[in-house]
Formats: sequence, C-alpha cells, structure tokens
Amino acid sequence: MIHPILLCGGSGTRLWPLSRKSYPKQFAKLLGDQTLFQASAQRLSGEGFAAPTVLTNSDFRFIVTEQLADVGIDPAAILIEPEGRNTAPAVLAAALWLEKTDPDGVMLIAPSDHVVPDAPAFRAAVQAGLSAACAGQLVTFGIKPAHAETGYGYLELAEDPGDFSARAIALTQFIEKPGAARAQEMLDAGNFLWNAGIFLFSVKGILDAFRSHAPNLITPVQQAVDAGQHDLGFLRLAPEPWAKADDISIDYAVMEKADNLVVVPFAAGWSDLGGWDAVWRETARDDRGVATSGAGTAIDCDNTLLRSEDSNLEVVGIGLKNIVAVAMTDAVLIADINRAQDVKLAVAALKSKSAKQAEEFPKDHRPWGWFESLVVGARFQVKRIVVHPGAALSLQSHHHRSEHWIVVEGTAEVTVDQEVKLVTENQSVYIPLGAVHRMVNPGKVPMVLIEVQTGSYLGEDDIIRYEDVYART
Repeated sequence: MIHPILLCGGSGTRLWPLSRKSYPKQFAKLLGDQTLFQASAQRLSGEGFAAPTVLTNSDFRFIVTEQLADVGIDPAAILIEPEGRNTAPAVLAAALWLEKTDPDGVMLIAPSDHVVPDAPAFRAAVQAGLSAACAGQLVTFGIKPAHAETGYGYLELAEDPGDFSARAIALTQFIEKPGAARAQEMLDAGNFLWNAGIFLFSVKGILDAFRSHAPNLITPVQQAVDAGQHDLGFLRLAPEPWAKADDISIDYAVMEKADNLVVVPFAAGWSDLGGWDAVWRETARDDRGVATSGAGTAIDCDNTLLRSEDSNLEVVGIGLKNIVAVAMTDAVLIADINRAQDVKLAVAALKSKSAKQAEEFPKDHRPWGWFESLVVGARFQVKRIVVHPGAALSLQSHHHRSEHWIVVEGTAEVTVDQEVKLVTENQSVYIPLGAVHRMVNPGKVPMVLIEVQTGSYLGEDDIIRYEDVYART
C-alpha cells in the first residue's frame, strides 16, 4: 500500500496577491474548479493508495479538513508542525508516524501545490518506481524539461531517457538551479530532468537513509512525534524538541548524499506554479497568447494574463504585451511577465511599509466558515460573515465593541447572555458591549449575515473565549 504524504505548509509569495501567508496558493483555485491541494489529494487516491497523511501548520488545519471533505477524502492523519523546519524534518516525522502503523509501507512524498494534468500517467509513473522503492532504493521523479528553466534544480541521469517511458534509471547527480546558459546546455543534452521534489520510498528505506546521512535529526523529530498531543482530529507535534531539529530540505539532508537513488522520468506535463508566468503557461490561451480568468477582458493584447478574483471587478487590458495583471478586492498586481519571479520583492516591500495586504488574505478563513471586511472606519467596521451548516462560533465576549447582526441568508441560533433565539432572514439582533454571545448555524445551507461593529477598538484580538468546539484558546 502506498501512503501519500502531502506537504502543505508553504506561503507561495511569488503568486501574490492571490497567494498570501494567511491563505497560500495550495488552497486557491488557480486552475479549474478545484484547489491545488484538492487536486493533489485526488491524484494520489484510488486503488493502491492509502488515505493521505497531511503535514501542515496550525493555521491551516481546518482549511485542510474542509477542502478534503469537499472532495470526499478522509485523511489518515494530519500532523501539525509547531513551526516550519523545511522538508527533511517533515518527511522524517511522517516516516516515524507511519512506522507505528505500517512499518512495511511505502511513502509517496508530494508537495500539495503542483499541477499534473494527466493524473493516470502520474499514477503509472509511481507504479513504475514501486519495485525499486520496495527494494530499499530512494525514488525521485524527473520531469522532461519544456524549456531552459533557471528556477528549478535538475537531475542528471546515468543514461538517456529515450522515449521517456516510465522506468527507474540510475541518478548521476543533483544540480542546483543553473544560469541561463547552463540550463540551455542541459536541455540540449537530453539526459537532464527537472527535479520535481516528489519522492517514493519505503518507510524502512528512508529511515535507514536518515540514520546514515542525517542522524542528528532522528532524536528531536522522534521526540516531537512521541510527545505529540492529539487535538480533535489532529496530532500536534511537540514544539520543544521540534524546534531543535535542523531547518533543512530533504534534498540537502539525505538525497544528495545517498548512493541508492533512481529516477523515474515523467513527460506527461507538470508545473510547480512557481510564478504567474507558470500560471499563464498552464492556462488556456488564444492565438495571440492571451489568457483571461474571471472578469478579465483583453483588447489587442499579446502574451498577457488578465485575471480578476472578484466578479464585480472588471479588469480590462488594451494593447498590452507580456503583462500579468491580477486584481483582488484589496490589491492589484501589474508586472512584466518576464519579471514574474520578482513578485516576492513586492511582498517584501509591502511588509516593510506594514501593509496588511502583504500577508493577510481579504477573506479570513476560520474553522466555522469565513468573514471579510466590507467597510472600515475609525470607530466602526462592517463585515460579511459566512457560517457553514452545523458550525458554531465560540462563546465569547468583547471589552471594546458592541455588535449588530443582520441575517441575510439562512437562519442563525443566537445566544446573548442567558437568552437563546432563532434569527431568520431580514431579522437582526444587538450584542451589547461585554455580553457573552455565540452564533450557530443550525440549518442545512450556509448562513450569511452582515455584522456592524462599533467601539474604541475593533481588532480580532479583542475576543475572550469561554467555550469553543474547535479547541481554540
């Protein structure tokens, strides 16, 4: 049985403004009707695959469960990393966790933000590497280069991949991200593949590799797993030993030191969507190279991506060439498509001026649903709040603000101090400053309300929680 291990903790700053620290690209619908995370989980499901194990951080744990539930996948485990320590500790934690339940199992390590259009072809490639993994070898997957890319590492094969049929080929060496000239040389040579960062190996095989090549990671990660705390449906790795683990990638810690690696070539399409230029390449384009998404309109444009993330916000380009334009309700990006990798510089610049758009998504996702600010004033704020069926906000109070709730869709069960009542569409309720209150959606459809806050301080940290079904403090 193959155990998919989905790594789900990156921030994806090169796809700002759609991808931000609070809601990164793996959870976005960049291509099609599914998020990248959902597509990754479905790609690694079905015959021969166990339920996935997900490694993520605390902020994303409920987004992970919600998005998996939406596509009908029940995870085997969700491990919560106390802090990001790169991929080596994450992979080791997953291996040590699986050792407890299936020590003879095989692990497929996959980032959750990649695009693989031909899922059956990828599953066939995984099957082609399975015998090597079961024999103790470490299998990686090399992508047939489509161009001389300088943003990826490369794998040098011991032989020409020929027709790129799925089979295990010996690996000669890993190569760091090259310059343009070297990338072109490798593309022309034919036996260099992009390093996809996807790995297949047995639990025993990878644990032996860590013991041989990164023994210093074993103790802190083992302690973090053994002392982990179960929290609802999650396992929180213990923070103190986890913090002692080196911040290092699986490539540096193990793969580049191991002598039992093989590569399975893959030529059926792949992208890590590492920038808006990659999104443009993966999006359907017209005969002039123009891709539009949402409320985007192009007039006399060439090689351009126009994308609106708000149906009420029209993005129109006239006479543009080699331009990326991405509009959201709170931020707009306009860039030369050849400078797509520099979007991270924009994020850094916004952080330096303390702009909330640098890291905060306009929709704030919570385990019960989400909210967004519609209007913010000096002493008032108007929000739209959406609560999932059966979900409940915490029992709470505020020191600095009162609230007025108007239900516009569905029905809310509202508690205000000792009173509990149903509030239906076009009805409202007032929450005085200091009142202990809660909102529940008892219905079968999402409940939407407009909240008007007034007071001297309107920050989200002005919340005193008394009870919470999601175990938040």
